[in-house]
Amino acid sequence: MWLWASVTGAAEQEITTLWQAYLRRFDLEHTFRFFKQTLGWDTPKLRDPAAADRWTWLIITAYTQLRLAATITADHRLPWQRPQPPGTMTPARVRRGFRAVRDTLGTPAAPPKPCTPGPGRPKGSANRHKAPHHDVGKRHPIGKHRTKRRAKTKPKG
Repeated sequence: MWLWASVTGAAEQEITTLWQAYLRRFDLEHTFRFFKQTLGWDTPKLRDPAAADRWTWLIITAYTQLRLAATITADHRLPWQRPQPPGTMTPARVRRGFRAVRDTLGTPAAPPKPCTPGPGRPKGSANRHKAPHHDVGKRHPIGKHRTKRRAKTKPKG
């Protein structure tokens, strides 16, 4: 990373403050880039400001879940990436391994109860509500779109 400042004669404390501000801005820009490119923040074309706010909060929640799952996610890295220990992975790498996390977590919902299908129509009775059948007719009357053939005339002579 490169940092350039037009300040001349800056003290060491000022340079440290500039460097920290630059790192913070760099981190924020990459976070917004991740929101847009990976999580699809700007994908939907929302017309209602309230819907846009709800979508933004949904993206922030997804990002928070990725940050919290960094310690329990296995590293599913691409071939050119170096291995990273759990807890130090980026949200993009956590997202790649998030499917395995979902399998290990429980769910607050109870398992479905076994049930039998409803009674339906009793066997042997006639179907009183037949499905409507529509005639597959032609769209246009027969002669409407036909062109008249011109009779061939023989040249005189």
